[in-house]
Amino acid sequence: MVAISRQSRRDVLKLTALGAAGTLLGSGVARAAPKSLTMMHESSFIPPYDAFFKNNLSAAYEKATGIKVNYDVVSVGSLLTRVTTAAENGSGPDMSTVGFNWAFLFDEKLVDVSDIAAEVGKESGGWYESAQEAVVVNGKWKAIPYANIGQLMNWRTDWFKEAGYDKFPDTWDELLEAGIKLKKAGHPFGFELGHGFGDNHGWLYPLLWSYGAREVEADGKTIVIDSDETARAIDYCRRLYKETMLEDCLAWTDVSNNKAFLSEQISCTNNAESILWGAKKDFPDMAKVIDQSENPKGPKGRFHMLNPQAHAIFSHTPDKQAAKDFLRWLMAPKQLGPWYDVAVTYYQPFLHGYDDAPMWKVEPRNLPYRDALKTAHLPGWPQPLSRAQSETIAKFVVIDMFAKACAGKSTKEVIADAKAQLTQIYKTA
Repeated sequence: MVAISRQSRRDVLKLTALGAAGTLLGSGVARAAPKSLTMMHESSFIPPYDAFFKNNLSAAYEKATGIKVNYDVVSVGSLLTRVTTAAENGSGPDMSTVGFNWAFLFDEKLVDVSDIAAEVGKESGGWYESAQEAVVVNGKWKAIPYANIGQLMNWRTDWFKEAGYDKFPDTWDELLEAGIKLKKAGHPFGFELGHGFGDNHGWLYPLLWSYGAREVEADGKTIVIDSDETARAIDYCRRLYKETMLEDCLAWTDVSNNKAFLSEQISCTNNAESILWGAKKDFPDMAKVIDQSENPKGPKGRFHMLNPQAHAIFSHTPDKQAAKDFLRWLMAPKQLGPWYDVAVTYYQPFLHGYDDAPMWKVEPRNLPYRDALKTAHLPGWPQPLSRAQSETIAKFVVIDMFAKACAGKSTKEVIADAKAQLTQIYKTA
């Protein structure tokens, strides 16, 4: 474990040199430092997180180097469009957050940051293996993963206890049993089945994998969605929806379950830490009876969705070394530790040096988000990153397969639909 409150002597000396000379020391050649850099981020569900970058990190870097780092915040759900525009036009921000498999999609438009990844890993206890799943393309790190936004089970301990449960059900079958009782008691479940971008993937992919099913084999081309395992996962999902949930879950997007939970319409959902965070802020009494748990186990184990957040440098950046110097500085414990602390583990570090960091002591109910990193994968797993994988996600093939079954279509029909879509996608990939 590393001491996350300490910055290396090398970094201190480097920043002193930068501040005093006003030059960048890349490749041993002194160059005039750029006046500013721009980092693009999606607006955080934890507002203090964005504020800390603007008011603390950016100010500290400018004081140390003379370089102003602008923090360009874009609305939730619009980041991919903005990243695509910047990459295609070769202009705009110098750096950006990228998610899911974007490092692969924009591979040629992003700078190789393998050197930064190696240094940061050595400094901060090594990387979780899951971190590399999203950012390593053809053996090169095309982004630096700074955090995962996990998706776990959020549930009302008081209502579960009334139904006879002192702890969260360990298996999907036990969850169904509990949900039936809770719905009869007036406390139904609510899981997103619509075209959102996180809370639907957060439980449906893990459900599929936990039954031993998948879309495509690890070879990235053999379609295997038509299986008995897929059928069993679908049949289970249909029962869970019909016997435990609100009917309008079929149209829910990512804000819907948050609102339903905080308005006490539902007793359980799959979500990030934002429900507990929001309850503490606006509904403190309710917050006392909210807990968070890892996803249930299926016949083939327990799984979670990987929702990685990583920083990438665009290749159109005028001074790539300046951008790399900033990312290296940002990922040092002195900067990264306090930034994590502000969000109280909403962003889970991919570095083992933070496994026992003070932020995990603030709210023990958040610990399952850390532990879930060991069993988390990108949508489309176990296949490697590919454009076909991305198209499958964008077209909601898996989400719609489950949702159509919940809406009344037969298991055979929805699997056939999904197989036909996958066949077309991978045929033209």
